[in-house]
Order: sequence, then C-alpha cells, then structure tokens
Amino acid sequence: MICVTVNQDLYRYEINAMFRAFWPEQEVQVILEGGQIRRKSERPVILFEAAIVYAPDRLTLTIPENAGLLTFTPLPEECTEFGDGAAVFDEKSHALKTALKHLLYRALSQVTGKSLPWGELIGIRPTKLAMEILEEGGTKEQAAERMMAEHKVSREKAVLSAQIAEREKEILSRLHTENGCSLYVNIPFCPTTCLYCSFTSFPIGAWKDRVDDYLDVLEREMRETSALMKAQGKVVDTVYIGGGTPTTLSPAQSDRLLSMIRKYFLDGQPEPIEFTVEAGRPDSITAEKVRVLKAHGVSRMSVNPQTMNDRTLRLIGRRHTVQQTLEAYACAREAGMDNINMDIILGLPEETAADVQHTVDEIVRLAPDDFTVHSLALKRASRMMKYIEENGFSTIRNTDETMRIAAEGAARMGLVPYYLYRQKNMSGNFENVGYARPAQRDVAGRIMAPARYGIYNILIMEEKQTILALGAGAITKRVWDRGENGIRIERCENARELDVYMNHIAEMIDRKRRLFAED
Repeated sequence: MICVTVNQDLYRYEINAMFRAFWPEQEVQVILEGGQIRRKSERPVILFEAAIVYAPDRLTLTIPENAGLLTFTPLPEECTEFGDGAAVFDEKSHALKTALKHLLYRALSQVTGKSLPWGELIGIRPTKLAMEILEEGGTKEQAAERMMAEHKVSREKAVLSAQIAEREKEILSRLHTENGCSLYVNIPFCPTTCLYCSFTSFPIGAWKDRVDDYLDVLEREMRETSALMKAQGKVVDTVYIGGGTPTTLSPAQSDRLLSMIRKYFLDGQPEPIEFTVEAGRPDSITAEKVRVLKAHGVSRMSVNPQTMNDRTLRLIGRRHTVQQTLEAYACAREAGMDNINMDIILGLPEETAADVQHTVDEIVRLAPDDFTVHSLALKRASRMMKYIEENGFSTIRNTDETMRIAAEGAARMGLVPYYLYRQKNMSGNFENVGYARPAQRDVAGRIMAPARYGIYNILIMEEKQTILALGAGAITKRVWDRGENGIRIERCENARELDVYMNHIAEMIDRKRRLFAED
C-alpha cells in the first residue's frame, strides 16, 4: 500500500491515478491530514508514505527515497499560471490542477527512474486533446508536438493520437449532426464469466428460463423510448447490440430482438450506416444464428478470441477452444459477413511475448476487417484481482514489445488505427487501439470496397452524438451542441441488476422522458 496525505481535499482522483500509474501493483490511498487509512487487514503493509501540501504560493510533494526524503516543488515552466499567491483551493482551479500533475509526473519519474508512454495523461480519451487542436485549425503534427511538450506523452503515442484524431474527424463528418443518434441495446447474458470481466453479465445457464421475460421488458422500453426519439426527429446512424454476449440468445430470440429493433427504430428510416452485433464468445456462434443476423441487415459482427492459446483460455474462464474460434470465424464468412471484428487482450495472466506473437500470427492468417487490441484493465470488481493476490502481479505482462507485435500484425493485414481509448488501471499504462481496413480504391480513386471502421466505437469515445441505451446496465447519453457555449452532455443509467431492471422499468423509462424533455 502507498499512503498519500494531503492538507486540502483536492484532486484525490488525479493523485491516486498518477501514483497507481507508477506503482500499478500497489493499492493507493489518498487521505486528508488527520484521517485514517481504510484497513482491509489488521496491519496493512505500507510501502511508503508521501505528503502533498497546498500553500498559497506553491505546492510541495515529499516522498521517501532509500533512507531519506525528497521534496519537490513545481518548476517555473511547469506552472506559468500558478505560484503568484493567487491559487484558488477548489476543484475548478485548472492552473492548480495542471501544476499538480506536472509536479507529480516529474517527481515520480525521478524517484522510480521510469517514464510513462502517456506521460501525465490519466484520462480515458487522449485523442480528445489532438481533436481539439485539429478543430482549432491546427495540423496533426502540431497536435502531436503539443501533447509531447505539455503532457510529456512519448513521441510514438502522440503521433498515434494525432493520426487517429485526424481519421476520426473525417469519419464523423459523414454522420448526421443535429438530428443523428445511435442505439445501444444490452443483452447481459454470457456462457460463463471471464476472469477479467466487470461488465453487467449473468450466466445464461442460470437465466435461460427468464430470457423471454427480459425481452418482454426490453420491448416495453423500446416502444416508449422510440417515441421520444421520433418526437425529436432523430435519425439512427448506428445500432450496436452488446453485452454480455448477445449471441447467447437462441435463433428465435435473436429474431425477435432484431425484429423489435426494426419495428420501433428503423421502420421508415434510412438504413443505419452501421449495424453491429458483438457476438464475442465463439462458443455462442452457430450458422443458424448468423443467418438470422444477416436476414435482419446486421452489417458488422465480432468474433472475439482474446487469445489464440488454449492454456490461457482455460485460465481466464473462457470455456471455448482456439478451434471453436476458427470454426466460428469460418461460419460468419460462409454466411456472407464481410465486416468481422476480432479482439485480443494483451497482458493476460502468464502470457509471454511469444504467446502474443502466436495469437497475432493466427489472426493475420484469418484476416479480419477490424482488429481491436486491448490492454488488460485491472478492475476491482473482477475475479482477476483475486488471481493476482494469489499468484502475484508479475504474472501480468504487457510491454512495449507486445504492443509492437500487435501493431505490426495490424499493418501486415493492411489495417490502420482509427480509434483509441484508455481505462483505469491498465496493464503497462498502455491503451486500447482499434485497427480497420480503409476504403479500397482503384487507380482512378473510385471506392471499390468501403472502409470497415467501427463507427459506434468512435461515437462512444468522442461524445459527439446522442446515444440511446436500452437494457440492464445501459447508460444513455444525451448530447447537445450549444454552439459557442460548447457541448453539453447528460446521462441517465439503467439498473445493473436484472431483477431491479425488470421490476422497475417504468422508473427507468421515466428518467429518459425527463432527460429528453430538457431544453
């Protein structure tokens, strides 16, 4: 455990996140002077204690090194707006927050001898910074330089962010702006729960007799909320069915779900630009189910192996084999699916660079249209944390080498990076990157095959469009463009627990009515 004491109750999240980035294997507690450590055991093992002092004209960080103490204060170039005695001690002081992050990153880098690929950035959307610069008229080169200079981001990651932001900007320009929206539908059932998972999901074996009841409630939510969208003149640009594992539904249940979506949201509307079903688990995919997807106009699906190593699949509780992944992929192609995504996770327990290379080589051989590379996120709500406690943090290895292996594999398939995001407590302080096939053109520049970018993935990260989200655990996001006043975003959540969602659906529909009634 690392304990950080502060004399003002400010920026606890930023402090915790920065210390965790340098010591990912440690629990970090940030407490106010005079406060008590939250004890999980009688005698928690404290690696060290640090202190942050906010004063009217300076910040001070004291941290132990070997037998002594090191004290750091911001350098002049790190806090051009802070240090004149005018600091405001509240969460709205951007200058104070910036100076704190600069100070923490420089100090912890010196103490540990480490630099982080994303520098002092702790948010989940690094491309947002690059996008803002592009929207102001800057170039991608200028965006990358500013990320390196102002946030200590490595050149590799800054260039990647700027490239992706430029590509996202072009993709988003083709969507409806004022009247566009996306639809997300959550099917919270899975064959089994994976070791690393913290999503809303329930084992299908225990719930199979109530799936139809869930669909009954979901249909009521669709009927009521589609009226809200129609009243606002919204056009559905993308549909995304996620989970859980939507293909745990039977063919008849899938047919019913897709018919409901068409009836309530797509009847009389232009065909969505993208219609995705996150099949996810290969052991849930059958030829009959894929035929149902095709019949209802699903244009994109996932077949997610996470790894192509059977030993790891058993360890993480996937309960399927590499052979089943190959068969599911072949099944989707044979049914005519021409936009297939495959996900992998880097940093899975006990996997080496050689294991990752094998996974990537197998995926290159299959040649999916979209390849998403996730860095393992260590979620407290997952069973992964218990595994680490029992087997040690050293079993989780995500490195520059494994990230490079994945990026090189994407390049071998002719895929380009198109979206990027980060999560809390990511292994190796890395990122998730989506790679996809760009548009194929002939010598005259005419498009012979469309690009395969996952548009919903971009929308969920860039927050440029309203997303109506239905089902247990789904979070609706309404986006207003306020012109000179910027973007306003409001959210409302559905209950995560199935019984609560199903028994209180009227309350959740009413939340959406209130949200969409606001000016």
